Amino acid sequence: MTQRVALATVMDRLSIDAVITDYAVAVDDGAWEDYGALFTPDGRADYRGAGGTEGPVAETVRWLEDSLRLLPVRQHLIVNRRLDLQDLGGYPGDQARVRADYLSPAGTSGTSGTDAEAGGTGSGGTAGRGQPPALVSGGRYVFELRRTEPGWRIRTVTMHEKWRYGPEPGGSETSGPGAAPTG
Repeated sequence: MTQRVALATVMDRLSIDAVITDYAVAVDDGAWEDYGALFTPDGRADYRGAGGTEGPVAETVRWLEDSLRLLPVRQHLIVNRRLDLQDLGGYPGDQARVRADYLSPAGTSGTSGTDAEAGGTGSGGTAGRGQPPALVSGGRYVFELRRTEPGWRIRTVTMHEKWRYGPEPGGSETSGPGAAPTG
């Protein structure tokens, strides 16, 4: 691998990492236009593994917006990112796959200050400090990405929820799949 190819590979990895981070921020902030811009024109999202929907981005945006309305304060973390770039005989290709774990706490109001004070655009509140999230879930995302003219974009994202903890609508605690989506 030449130095030029190695540099291009590092730049691709950084660009892909930025797309994944932008995905988390868009979902957390409810920035659905930004969310849609992260996908290829034929992009799809599959949230069935967390009790949600699967389909084109425009459809999943409507579902996310409706589903997450009850949990306006979100801050999910996407960690342990494993990135596989297409290898064309020592040269990076135009496809990539990212498998990454997530932890997703969500609530009905902020725990201190407002989102605006923290630089966010979401609809956080000023509820009491130390209030636990209404819902916490964890699992794994699988992102398939493509290099496009404007840069790397998500072709598909699939959410595989492994666990969930939070109150049922009637007030009892629950864990496992099926409580409510967290994006």
